[in-house]
Amino acid sequence: MLARTADSLFWLGRYMERAGNVARSLNATLRMASLATPRGTEADEWDGILRATGTAEHYRQLYGDPVPEQAARWLTMDTLNLSSVAACFEAARRNARAVRTALTVDMWEAVNDTWIDLRKLDASNADGDRLMGFNDWVIARTVLFNGAAMDTMLRDDAWRFVRLGTMLERADNTARLLSARQAAFMPGAEENTENHAQWQGLLRSVSALRAYQHLFRERLRPSRVVELLLMRPEHPRSVTACYEEVNDILSVLAMHEGDDRVSCRRLAAALRGRCVAHSPAYLMDGGLSSILAEIIEGNGRLGVSIGKCFLNG
Repeated sequence: MLARTADSLFWLGRYMERAGNVARSLNATLRMASLATPRGTEADEWDGILRATGTAEHYRQLYGDPVPEQAARWLTMDTLNLSSVAACFEAARRNARAVRTALTVDMWEAVNDTWIDLRKLDASNADGDRLMGFNDWVIARTVLFNGAAMDTMLRDDAWRFVRLGTMLERADNTARLLSARQAAFMPGAEENTENHAQWQGLLRSVSALRAYQHLFRERLRPSRVVELLLMRPEHPRSVTACYEEVNDILSVLAMHEGDDRVSCRRLAAALRGRCVAHSPAYLMDGGLSSILAEIIEGNGRLGVSIGKCFLNG
């Protein structure tokens, strides 16, 4: 496969996943911001989602401290933010168009129809009471794209590069969300009942609340939340599950192994290992912050390594 084709497929997967992640996190933030809890303010919630999306510094340079309406528009329709929903769908469609013949009809229509519908909207469609409905539409469109890929693509290299981008983006998102809310997982967090809403909001951000209830069948506990989102391979948005799939895909792609491709696979395996290297008890005793920082930094290095190995030839 040509490197430029692989690159477009990889970034198509990343941008579609990123749009859905932003929408899920926004819905969780809206619920959290509506709770008048003593431990934080509405501005804290919006600052948290900006940090989780990696756009906090850029936002502050342009607009100053987070204001709910402005922050929501920044994350949805502001094309100055390259990680906004609008910018992600635009970039996804551009990449899909470049490799249209590598996609199935259902995948192309999922991306193109989303882009067409988005162009009919203006910024006010994601304001105020309409924001949650807009987010639900975004989530539905990304689920449609992922479903079309799962149901209609041949399991060839085109499929692998789309999934590689999707899983790398998903792992990064889950780790960043955990990092942004790590204050709710500090030693003694379980005794503070105000943290309960934080754990619930985090699970909602990755559509994992029902999965938690099914797996553990107990009230929310911070160690269990960390275990589910960082370590449990059963949940498709856990960091471990994402890196397991990344590692499997890289193993197939690197059939003709060179030094760079070996290092790429080793890095993916090492990141997966970091997720399960320590017990939840250790993480709850103050180790979570350093582990998440390693994973987020390592995920960036893995993305660069994948680019060098497969996408920039």
